This record gives sequence, C-alpha cells and structure tokens, in this order.
Amino acid sequence: MQHIDGAEISVGIDLDQGARIASLQWRDLQFVVPFRGTPLSWGWYAMAPWAGRVRDGLMKDGNDVEHTLPTNWLPPHAIHGYGFVSSWEETGSGRARLELPAPYNNAVVTQSIEVLDDAIRWILEYEANGCELPAWLGFHPWFPRELARGGEAVVNFSAAKMFERSEEDGLPTGKLVKPKPEPWDDAFTEVIGTPSVIWEGAARLDIESDAPTWIVYTEDTEGVCIEPQTAPPDAANLGIAGDHYLEALFTFSED
Repeated sequence: MQHIDGAEISVGIDLDQGARIASLQWRDLQFVVPFRGTPLSWGWYAMAPWAGRVRDGLMKDGNDVEHTLPTNWLPPHAIHGYGFVSSWEETGSGRARLELPAPYNNAVVTQSIEVLDDAIRWILEYEANGCELPAWLGFHPWFPRELARGGEAVVNFSAAKMFERSEEDGLPTGKLVKPKPEPWDDAFTEVIGTPSVIWEGAARLDIESDAPTWIVYTEDTEGVCIEPQTAPPDAANLGIAGDHYLEALFTFSED
C-alpha cells in the first residue's frame, strides 16, 4: 500500500490491486466504494491501455493484424485494460509503473496521484515503445451513494452529445445523439460545465478534466461513476484515436 496524507485528505493506494485508490478520506468522510467481490466494482482505478469494452476482445494493430484481448471479466468483450487487475511497481510517492503484457509488448503505463489542500490530481500516461496497437486511457472512480452523513449522491452532469448505444450489446455505434435522461450507462462528449457529485448537507466533489469523452454510470444501488476518458469504449474498432495522456482534478468542498 502507498499512503499519502495531506492537511485535509488521506489516500491509500493498493499497488497489488491495480494501483487503485482503495481509500480516500476528506476530513471525516470516506469517498470510495469498498471491495464488493470483483475488481470492476470498487475503488478508484485506472483503465489502460484501453478504457471501456472492446467488442469480442478483438483489435487490429497499425499493420492490420488482429489481436485477441482477455475477455474473462465481461465475456464476450474485453474490458478496462490490464491495469485494474495488475500489480504495479512503486516509483515514488503516489507514483507507479506497469509494464504491459502481450500483445502490448514493450508498452508502459505510469500513474501519478498528488494530494493537494482540498483536491487530488490524478495523471495517467501511456508509452507505446514501438507497440502498434491502439491505446486510450480512462479513470474509473466509484463514489459511494451514501456517506457517513448527508443526503444521497446526486450526479450533476450535462453534455451536448451522447454516443448512441447498440441495442444488441450496449456498445457505442459511433453515432452521436442527443443525451437521454438518467439512469445512465453511457458515453458523452462536449461536456457542459464542471461535472460533480453532491451529497446534500455533507460534501461536493467537482471533477475537472480536458478529456473528450466521459462515461457516467448511475445504475448501481451502492455507487455512481463519472469517468473521464481519452476516447469512448471500443474506440479502436470505431476508428477513433485516443490520447496517451489523461489528467483530472478532483476537488472537495462543503455542501
């Protein structure tokens, strides 16, 4: 475990469980959904070298050679990359490094988590090192619906466009449509304002990022997710390229 303590924030990072934020306490409140039996549904974790699902776990590299990705977590699709189930190497305070397995031979992902006064800065970088496979990155924070006090979590999120989801498998079709009302398990673009989660009478968490794509998930009874990503799910098969750098600032305040 890595531990970072600031004036208002204390963070615990579990290097052996995907270098995920396993605990994040601001003042006397805990902002992480705890372990619930699967690595997909707890903590705050990085998604790399792809974010979201990849249809049937199949992806072509820059030479048009098709590769098979692991589909054991959500068959028949690959999901969220390798980082969230890997052991990472500690490289400094809040810093970790992961050498990726085949078919991402030689590629490396690095993570940096910095504790500020009332915020944390989370940075993820991908280095291809000659790997010809597409890559895109994402953050997957699980925020609890209920804190130790205050009201239930309310997601404050608005965007101009949403990626249409296939009725067959729920993956993006590549077409952009007008956003629909909640509940959401959807990818959005052209975000309006600063996304946030509000627990009335307790806390507000604002999320700032230049990410072009955001996933919002509100279909779980115990947690909600607002996920900045450099490209949407199945981006490689949609012909969408994603940046290899992702940064987000999570700022806490009283509500």
